[in-house]
Amino acid sequence: MLVVNHSTISATPSTTVPGDLVRYPFATDWLSLCSRLGAGSAGREVLERLIEAYREGQRAYHTLDHILQCLEWFGLTRSTARHPDEVEAALWFHDVVYDPRALDNEARSAEWAAGALAAAGIDEERVARIATLILATRHDHIPTDGDAALTTDIDLAILGAEPTEFDEYERLIRREYAWVPEETFCTKRAALLEGLLVREYIYHTPFFRDRLEARARENLQRSVGTLQRRPPT
Repeated sequence: MLVVNHSTISATPSTTVPGDLVRYPFATDWLSLCSRLGAGSAGREVLERLIEAYREGQRAYHTLDHILQCLEWFGLTRSTARHPDEVEAALWFHDVVYDPRALDNEARSAEWAAGALAAAGIDEERVARIATLILATRHDHIPTDGDAALTTDIDLAILGAEPTEFDEYERLIRREYAWVPEETFCTKRAALLEGLLVREYIYHTPFFRDRLEARARENLQRSVGTLQRRPPT
């Protein structure tokens, strides 16, 4: 299990954190990122909006904890990114819009991020790169760009977690889809996981493939078996 140590996320010296954000250990890292991107003081308001979004009641797995886990993985792989600040920003924003009943969460998250970042004064080229990386987390094609590959691998790192952590992930996903009948959920969830298993590789970067590919396949195969064995209700 990856243990999040928020003090390791930052890649630059500390930035002063406003008093009302001091209670969040990750605020310094976020504000440092905003400074590097050129957002300046506007980053504080954006962080407050991000926190509010990731606390929405429909979320069980897609919460701030997931984002911080992603950032911890990024801390281990930052040196492999071509545009590390854009990757980091994309990880912050990639699930900011999350409606389990919708099919366009990534597109709406990219739009949300682009609006917030442009309003904060970040240049168009960087905003466009961040939005493109967020769209990559739809996982609907094999990424050909290195930063997109890294972003998607980080998003799917949970698949290669220890079995107990992976099982908790599956339980939280089921909570987010509690409105879906059991038989329908099992059928569709098994099909989604099988779609990952038929790929030549689940992970696209050597770092994640070497460390997580084998265990991810074991977890997915076990989960598919469990889903297929559940009796209809």
